[in-house]
Amino acid sequence: MKRREIFAGNWKMHKTYQDAMELVKGLSAGIKKAEGREYVVFVPAPYLRDVTSLCADTLLAVGAQNMYYENQGAFTGEISPLMVKDCKAAFILIGHSERRHIFHETDEDVNKKVKAALVHGLQPMICVGELLEERENSETLKVLERQVKGAFMNIDKSDMPKISIAYEPVWAIGTGKVATPEMADEAHVSIRNIVKGLYGSDISDALPILYGGSVKPDNIAGLYKMNNIDGVLVGGASLELKDFLPIVNV
Repeated sequence: MKRREIFAGNWKMHKTYQDAMELVKGLSAGIKKAEGREYVVFVPAPYLRDVTSLCADTLLAVGAQNMYYENQGAFTGEISPLMVKDCKAAFILIGHSERRHIFHETDEDVNKKVKAALVHGLQPMICVGELLEERENSETLKVLERQVKGAFMNIDKSDMPKISIAYEPVWAIGTGKVATPEMADEAHVSIRNIVKGLYGSDISDALPILYGGSVKPDNIAGLYKMNNIDGVLVGGASLELKDFLPIVNV
């Protein structure tokens, strides 16, 4: 089965407005179309509307890095799914390790955000992954099972084609460390098996699972050739054209 391929960049809290516009223009011009491959940039909330306008007739789709699960209300500093949708974004990044570990988002929070995204026609990219201590204690599978099952609680099978998962071992994010292609593929197989237990093999076989964790031009080829790696979620290397274009054009 040929699964969706998604190559995504997460800018996190980087870029001024002018830098963001220049980067998007460079990406739009430099991406080479590959059959069945999608390209996404997750940009800071203040730039969502202008970036989506700039990407309207390009290969680039745009996503928000986070949102709250309520439509409106007294939630100072948050953005709602209605706002994300109004900015014409297509994707929403949910449960990134920085949201989980710095801002203390729970599996229940992640689940509520996934449900809210689906209600409003957004495509959730759900991040899962273990800490270094958890890997060293052989708890990777346990963590992945908790996070995946938590994220998909009461999610209908019919919504699964809109969802992707990004496996990001927390110990490999921004550290320069990277899981070997074999380690990453093994984790992706585990995730696929967990989803199979929830929804059956048709759904699990079709689910795009991306790898995120210090992805760079010099390791993308090894990661991409693995059977269960359907793309990448790139952090630091998505901030510069010279790094990101060789990754998306692999």
